[in-house]
Amino acid sequence: MKALVFHGPGKKAWEDVPDPKIVRSADAIVRVDTTTICGTDLHILKGDVPAVQAGRILGHEAVGTIVEVGTAVQTLAVGDRVIVSCIKSCGHCANCRTGLYSHCLGDEGASGTGWIFGHLIDGTQAEYVRVPYAENSLHLLPAGITDEEAVMLSDILPTGFEMGVQYGRVKPGDVVAVIGAGPVGLAAIATAGLCGAGTVIAIDTDVNRLEQARLFGATDAVVSGSPDWKQQVLALTDGAGVDVAIEAVGIPATFDMAIEVVRPGGNVANVGVHGKPVELHLEHLWIQNINISMGLVNTNTTPMLLKLVAQKKIPADRLATHRFRLDQILEAYDTFSRAAETKALKVVMNR
Repeated sequence: MKALVFHGPGKKAWEDVPDPKIVRSADAIVRVDTTTICGTDLHILKGDVPAVQAGRILGHEAVGTIVEVGTAVQTLAVGDRVIVSCIKSCGHCANCRTGLYSHCLGDEGASGTGWIFGHLIDGTQAEYVRVPYAENSLHLLPAGITDEEAVMLSDILPTGFEMGVQYGRVKPGDVVAVIGAGPVGLAAIATAGLCGAGTVIAIDTDVNRLEQARLFGATDAVVSGSPDWKQQVLALTDGAGVDVAIEAVGIPATFDMAIEVVRPGGNVANVGVHGKPVELHLEHLWIQNINISMGLVNTNTTPMLLKLVAQKKIPADRLATHRFRLDQILEAYDTFSRAAETKALKVVMNR
């Protein structure tokens, strides 16, 4: 089969590799019908994730069709349309039993690490993928939901909701600032209303993305390059700051912005993937009574979000802005890596 293979920082190739095979009885082999590119894939190519070794097939998001199942798989069958979750779940360990799939203790990839596709085992940017713990790591697709809608449930929609909205403790009437209106930030904006957010402020340097943010549910937009950006945000509150600040970029400057605008007693939810250290000024923050959260998505809300997408309550289809064939994946990477220029949100590759 063909797959996108990582060959070290800055090096990737669409090339022939062996077809995946059933290794354990709980595995399934999925034909990839639709996949996409995540900002984390770009981090890998920059060398920010040293655990990813040369020769690894990239990607952790996909929708596809089951073509083979292991002998222990009882609830899935050949021909089923499924979402491949970005997080594994053995379903039996202490962490999985509490919904902490991101730290699944199953030994595929590494015990205690839920993100394994395109990281510790071969990923989804390929014609076929082996899925461990298939009954817990795949989600059956109902009729009426498109592959493009469904692939947004592999990672970004649960990430935005769980790590941004839930971990940020959004409650009815809250003023929520989302710093970074990229795909994950937009996912947080699109799902903040599920917990009753009253005002949702999108903050970004890119005017195009701020326009998109309004389509996903932002009530207000602030250009972060403006000298008075902070004053604009505070003017949308009672002057004390936002109840919840969601950081969805992953650089020190945007984390600092979240700290600057959160009110005493508020919540900062870090969603962005950071490649560099961030200073945390506890000498000033200790007296503010704020909560700071961070983490890797668990995908334990995927079934609920899938229902809402199927009911057209979440505009998942709007996230796909550019489309390519799977064998055009190098062109897709180029488009996604120049998102400010190409106005790309999610680029989608279809078989």
